[in-house]
Amino acid sequence: MATGKSALKPLLSFRLPGLLQTSHRCVRYLHKAVRRGFVPSPTPFVPDTKTFLALIGRNMSQYSDKLSSWEQLFTISSQELRELGVEPARQRRYLLRWVDKFRRGEYGVGGNLDHVTDGVAELRAVEVPREQIRATDTTTGRDTGTHSFSLAGTATTSPGSKWVIVNLPVGETEVKENTFSIKKYSEIKLHRGNKIKGPYVELLPGANGSAAKITVQEGRKIDGGERRRAEVRAKRRIAESKKQ
Repeated sequence: MATGKSALKPLLSFRLPGLLQTSHRCVRYLHKAVRRGFVPSPTPFVPDTKTFLALIGRNMSQYSDKLSSWEQLFTISSQELRELGVEPARQRRYLLRWVDKFRRGEYGVGGNLDHVTDGVAELRAVEVPREQIRATDTTTGRDTGTHSFSLAGTATTSPGSKWVIVNLPVGETEVKENTFSIKKYSEIKLHRGNKIKGPYVELLPGANGSAAKITVQEGRKIDGGERRRAEVRAKRRIAESKKQ
């Protein structure tokens, strides 16, 4: 299969060189033009530049003193980042890639939470009568309300009800509104009925998996590229074993 694919590439390049080259240039120019778009509003989970840089990881928080304003973060160019000392180039590309994603509404885990106190947000699984749910998927706009085939009860759900994840103010355990909209939280899901799971999710004690919290924390540090990752991790293991 790999042989066939590699054989097709030079054939296409030979037959359509101008078309492929023009498309590549258009994509690059469009990508550069999108960089300086509108400045999105901060979210409760990502209220400022310092938090944004910490969440995306790769030790980007070290540049928080150079990128002090929210507007500067979303209008800065690669050349300006270079002048500020953001090195190497892959760091600048990584930062600008996350800036573009946030501008498009791709906030990552926890980015679209509504109730956040001191960097902590709580999630709870609550069972709600389906007739009270007027849910609209904020991503696709599809109606996710009541369906006749889903009114029967299950081993973990009461008849006519549905388990949903809600983001309540810290300390609150019940939904006070009579009707509300279901909101999807990136990579956070329910399994086995009312158990919350997802990256960076810390289950709260005494809730049997139906309550959790997400805390603003430093994102992961990448251990180099594919070629260097094994080497970097091996050196780290050796250093840790020497300490012991």
